[in-house]
Amino acid sequence: MSTADVASRVKAVNGRLRLRWPHYLLIAAGLLVLLSGVRVLTGADDVTSSGLVSAALRLAVPIFLAGLGGLWSERAGVINIGLEGMMILGTWTGAWAGYQWGPWAGVVAGVLGGALGGLLHAVATVSFGVDHIVSGVAINILGLGLTQFLAGLIFNTGEAKALGGGPRQSPPIDPIATLTLPVLSGGKIGGWQSPDALGWLEKRHWFVLSDVAGIARGLTSGMSLLTLVALLLVPLSFWVLWRTAFGLRVRSCGEDPYAAESLGVKVGRMKYAAVIISGAFSGLAGAFLVTVAAPLYQDGQTGGRGFIGLAAMIFGNWRPGGLAAGSLLFGYTDAMNVRGGGEAVHALLLFVTVLLVGVAVWQSRRGAKLRPLVTTDLERRAVRNAFVGAALSVVAAAALLTWFLMADSVDGELVSFTPHLTTLLVLALASQRLRMPAANGVRYRRGESR
Repeated sequence: MSTADVASRVKAVNGRLRLRWPHYLLIAAGLLVLLSGVRVLTGADDVTSSGLVSAALRLAVPIFLAGLGGLWSERAGVINIGLEGMMILGTWTGAWAGYQWGPWAGVVAGVLGGALGGLLHAVATVSFGVDHIVSGVAINILGLGLTQFLAGLIFNTGEAKALGGGPRQSPPIDPIATLTLPVLSGGKIGGWQSPDALGWLEKRHWFVLSDVAGIARGLTSGMSLLTLVALLLVPLSFWVLWRTAFGLRVRSCGEDPYAAESLGVKVGRMKYAAVIISGAFSGLAGAFLVTVAAPLYQDGQTGGRGFIGLAAMIFGNWRPGGLAAGSLLFGYTDAMNVRGGGEAVHALLLFVTVLLVGVAVWQSRRGAKLRPLVTTDLERRAVRNAFVGAALSVVAAAALLTWFLMADSVDGELVSFTPHLTTLLVLALASQRLRMPAANGVRYRRGESR
């Protein structure tokens, strides 16, 4: 059997399809139609409301920025679980500069604070060869302890205390300006208040049309300028990492640093640059929390978002587009928790049930299609896994449907657990298709070879 035949058989057994943008758009449209049908059937209008979408976007941005920091670092081969600590540094430095010189000064200071954490991580892992996990844990501990000490030292004395600061919080910070599109979402043109066309359409509760209007209004009404900057970082990061020579060098360091070194790439410099950029993005996430999410610094403000950002990065397969989708998913479930969406979560039980039935059908058809091709133990295992996955999907769908039919809403305790459950489920379901950079976490020494 030729190499080409072997490759085609492996591809057939794995059943993998290389998705393009049209495929993703069709999938998104199908999910929207399904979600709209669930909304109409259950009457849970909040699942696509502009308020929920706006809250989800606001909660997703810091997760995305932290995950983007992890993406830059790990694409260069440096594992960064210190994202949480770098975010914490960004919250404190952003608040310290923000209440004195304005919110944009706070954003710049937050970026610098996070970059300082990234620099420490680069010195430890690249220059001294410290284990990446150990260094990341140390930065998380350092960021938490240092900011608590500095908050008590600076925010609890003098002018800061007189303005409302304390040992666990900073004085208030002026909010960053927001944007609302006129005519579509009711923005102002000069002194004239334009109509809110999307709001009118959303209140009609029509199938699909009102859902599209609610989502669009949530994205175009009251959006912070910093949120807009974060959204623009998705195509910008993709362009830099996959369309520039600098990005190619960074990614080559994460795939095979010694091969990159043999081609003249300054591997150490590339790793330093990527990890510092990683810290800067994490610091920007922290600055977002103190200038947009809540206009002041508070102890424990990050709430583990750095770790959720790491999970979103893994879900996105170390790519900006997938990371953005994962961040929005986590932000969406978190927004339901914030808004007390027991009825919305109850409606999502039916939504997930239909998805699981679809997964079961797809896995069964895949197993039946692959069965005639089976000749090796590996191929038999692939077919068996397809049918086992279909069976498990049916069982899970039956359990969720029973829950949906027997309850009118979901208890608040379970709603609050939804973001964490989503994190676990997404990572479990996405684990089979992931491919991390080949040299991620590998200790690099210049001039050596593996």
